[in-house]
Amino acid sequence: MTDNFFDSETYSKVDFIKTTIKKGEYDNCTFTNCNFENVHASNIEFVACEFIDCNFSNTIVKNSAFKDVRFVRCKMIGVKFNECDPFLLELAFKDCQLNFSSFYQLKMPRTKFSHCNLQEVDFTESDVGLAYFDTCDLKRAIFEKTNLEKANFITSEGFYIDPENNRIKGAKFSKENIAGLVIKYGVVIE
Repeated sequence: MTDNFFDSETYSKVDFIKTTIKKGEYDNCTFTNCNFENVHASNIEFVACEFIDCNFSNTIVKNSAFKDVRFVRCKMIGVKFNECDPFLLELAFKDCQLNFSSFYQLKMPRTKFSHCNLQEVDFTESDVGLAYFDTCDLKRAIFEKTNLEKANFITSEGFYIDPENNRIKGAKFSKENIAGLVIKYGVVIE
């Protein structure tokens, strides 16, 4: 990373396809209606930043740090978060499209996903214990050897979680979505 430091700056309607994002540390910055689609945003540090109504689809975030970063109403299809810097990783998502993204092997306990579309997202071998999946669509999301202990799925739907292949002790589910835990056994729930 370079020595560039950006503090409490606001970026609005910036198309980073046309304007290259500068490498460095962005501290307490806000990005609104910015386009990062297919941009190489590698080796950048975001600390206490907020992204609102941004297009982050297929953005390359290799070795980038996200420390206390919040995404609101962002399109983030195909983002490989598993390639970012895992040190002090802290993310929150609200009303985001995260389809086909990957959190493979990341430690992100207590992460909040609120009203997000998480179809076909890869959570393989990740730690999302105590995470809150509030009204999320998890259709075909991949949970394999995932720590889901004390995670909350009460208002979410579409998931399939194999209790024999994941850690789910203390996780919360509703009567309406419990079928996602027993589907492999061929039981009928009415």
